[in-house]
Amino acid sequence: MKNTFHHPLPDKNGYFGPYGGSFIPDELQKIIDEITEAYLRIREDPEFLTELAELYQHYVGRPSPIFHARNLSTKYGTDIYLKREDLNHTGAHKINHCLGEALLAKKMSKKKLIAETGAGQHGVALATAAALVGLECDIYMGEVDIVKEHPNVVRMHILGAKVIPATHGRKTLKEAVDAAFGGYLEDPVTQLYAIGSVVGPHPFPMMVRDFQSIVGNEAKEQFAEMTGGLPNNLVACVGGGSNAIGLFSAFLEDESVKMYGVEPSGHGLEKDGEHAATLSKGEPGVMHGFKSYMLKDAEGEPQEVYSVASGLDYPSVGPQHSYLKDSGRVTYESVDDREAIDAFFELSRLEGIIPAVESAHALAQALRMANNGEKGSILVNLSGRGDKDIDFVVDNYGKDYGIDSEL
Repeated sequence: MKNTFHHPLPDKNGYFGPYGGSFIPDELQKIIDEITEAYLRIREDPEFLTELAELYQHYVGRPSPIFHARNLSTKYGTDIYLKREDLNHTGAHKINHCLGEALLAKKMSKKKLIAETGAGQHGVALATAAALVGLECDIYMGEVDIVKEHPNVVRMHILGAKVIPATHGRKTLKEAVDAAFGGYLEDPVTQLYAIGSVVGPHPFPMMVRDFQSIVGNEAKEQFAEMTGGLPNNLVACVGGGSNAIGLFSAFLEDESVKMYGVEPSGHGLEKDGEHAATLSKGEPGVMHGFKSYMLKDAEGEPQEVYSVASGLDYPSVGPQHSYLKDSGRVTYESVDDREAIDAFFELSRLEGIIPAVESAHALAQALRMANNGEKGSILVNLSGRGDKDIDFVVDNYGKDYGIDSEL
């Protein structure tokens, strides 16, 4: 496997400009330092890289293809392409870093993987990786999301993971992260917290970014083979931001390529607690062990957040995204619930592809750009498939699209 895990940032202390770092107790920092050292060592190890590459090819099914969505392109008047991460084993991009984290845990002689999950895609991917390498697995998930994403909860149980409800606050992703950190602090020696996005204390934003960079590396080669050049625009949804950084990372030095990260505006940006548009409405702060943009309440604590997409309702964001926002290299937009659901059905009915509601936010931005006159090519990271969302979407929105909710 070609080693593509080397990027200019973060610095040795885990900072992307002023963002990132590690804000955790000293006793835990010693454990995290061991993880950092182990990761920096194995990412140079040909045996590790070969094993991961073989799993990507023969287990995940990589490379994931790029699909020219010709029906959408014809209707909206610009060429729209999809990077089909939804076709990976487990149905999303999350398996890319979960396999890497699981192999790292195994090499460090850990006994258990633990993690948070929102939409359940990270939970399923980590439960899958844990089963593969023979480790125990605990997944923390908000009670609201356990009901909303029931198919993924069942999959985690089948795979042998223990699903632990987060019962405080809004009982969604932020609370699942809180609970997972609590579980990790009880035993950081035999467990590895396999963080599900490019968030958390260093080295996790770097490590997850590195494993996800395969998305952009593949896409750059594939798009050139298909079209003879680079895409004019990249679009990806942003909650914590792993799929977006995965796509963007290979193109950051290509100034001709514009990049758009898409956050959820939920019920409206003007309503505190009813969106999760961190980069649009937040300010710098420290949460869950790292510094980044975050949404704050009047007391400076993490603000309650909401999105129709369980995987996007997080009140902070990966520190590299904050750096890219400040530098102007990436433009961050937001899409509300209705726009995302409209895009969900548009892709389903025009191309026969049912996307994850998270990914539908990115597609909605691409369609908005086309409607606003963008004629250059648009490559959307279709980060996950929508099997997990169909019951929720039909129950709550089906009748608006001619579907009987009593199916």
